[in-house]
Amino acid sequence: MKLLTNKVALITGGSRGIGAAIVQKFAEQGANIAFTYRSSADSANAVAEEAEKAGVTVKAYQSDASSFEASGELVKQVMADFGRIDVLINNAGITKDNLMLRMSEDQWDQVIEVNLKSVFNLTKHVMRPMLKQRAGSIINMSSVVGDFGNAGQANYAASKAGIFGFTKSIAKEVGSRNIRCNALAPGFIETDMTEELDDKTKAAFLASIPLKRLGRAEEIADACLFLASDLSTYVSGQTISVCGALNC
Repeated sequence: MKLLTNKVALITGGSRGIGAAIVQKFAEQGANIAFTYRSSADSANAVAEEAEKAGVTVKAYQSDASSFEASGELVKQVMADFGRIDVLINNAGITKDNLMLRMSEDQWDQVIEVNLKSVFNLTKHVMRPMLKQRAGSIINMSSVVGDFGNAGQANYAASKAGIFGFTKSIAKEVGSRNIRCNALAPGFIETDMTEELDDKTKAAFLASIPLKRLGRAEEIADACLFLASDLSTYVSGQTISVCGALNC
């Protein structure tokens, strides 16, 4: 029995990395999927085509999650196309690293808008249909950096830490309507960003991880699957770290 049969999932930032792994995992588990991308239509279409091989409906939407208006239009379109939204995964995120002494206001604002404001935007707009359904699972992608910080990433750490409090608050607001809200805090994961790191930096990362390896995007997708499915019907308001014991 597939864990997400007949469910509809909306995933932001689904054209690469962790987002693409979530799209594929959810398709394999029977979900129909709407996912967003910001600029790379070719990558998004490739992800959709591969996921549809699982026999589900997958549709990519070009949308800016940091825009309140665009997020509202996205949710309206997904509701028109799919009829419901059972799972929202707020996965869109960027980095603009710099030491605070050199960080520009624009670098701060961009990261906060994409990483944190987008979580508000999408959650706000899916709230009404989920309340009508009296069911839903919202999953917010945070980071272990939001817990322990990182030099040169004050903007990123602040955006990810904000997700912790937001998640707990939403879980308390809508729990009576059978809507759950949880966060995931990945550690160092094999993505395009980590591929660009030099060998010395990678070695330093590995030395700090008790499991002595980077995580895989598929392992984050597995955690999302747990939170999206009926395996976690009594889990809400929590942040689950998926980090190889880095943050313990």
